[in-house]
Amino acid sequence: MISVLLIGKGNVATHLFDAFSNLKEIKVIQINSRELDKIPNADITIIAVSDDAIAEVSNKINNNFVVHTSGSFAMTHLKNKTRKGVFYMLQTFTKNKKVDFSKVPFCLEAEDKNDYQLLEKLAKLLSEHIYNIDSEQRKRLHVAAVFVNNFTNHMYKIGNDICKENNIPFKILGPLIDETASKIKTLTPEKAQTGPAIRNDEETIKNHLNLLSENKQEIYILLTKSIQNGN
Repeated sequence: MISVLLIGKGNVATHLFDAFSNLKEIKVIQINSRELDKIPNADITIIAVSDDAIAEVSNKINNNFVVHTSGSFAMTHLKNKTRKGVFYMLQTFTKNKKVDFSKVPFCLEAEDKNDYQLLEKLAKLLSEHIYNIDSEQRKRLHVAAVFVNNFTNHMYKIGNDICKENNIPFKILGPLIDETASKIKTLTPEKAQTGPAIRNDEETIKNHLNLLSENKQEIYILLTKSIQNGN
């Protein structure tokens, strides 16, 4: 049995705690980051707090093996005096939205080979998608994730705004969203690209711009140029 101390009560920590609690191979304890006066021992201590709090929280921990769950911070951002590692899950976590961990990629890193194997054993209890990703790779992976998740979701928000302003139900776009996401499972994003920008359809682009507010025009023009320039 692997003993896990989970520090944090946010979205990531809550989803992890629920997943670990359903596995007989894991003994998990969860505490708040403000409850560090009495820290239980564990095989793995997972710090699942905001990125800005990782250094401060880890500096107060003396457990043998401490990892964080951040995609954008290096393993060295941990300030504990003991062994360090990273247990990063490449997924978006939302309160009250259940996560299927069997589909989640786990990006692992550790200073010690044995520690890495322990992290791998833990991750495999939840998912088969395990990757050995170092801190520099993970930083760049996190940037890529922001583009495909956070920025894409903001595009949905803009699309929803346009629909609301014109009394159109946003759900009409649902099948298009699904098909767009599905295509890149068999095609590269470059080959899957369609639309007026890739076709250099200037008249359609001009018509679209005339329908948009100034700030949305700026986004439209920037994305159109990026598509046309292939970058």
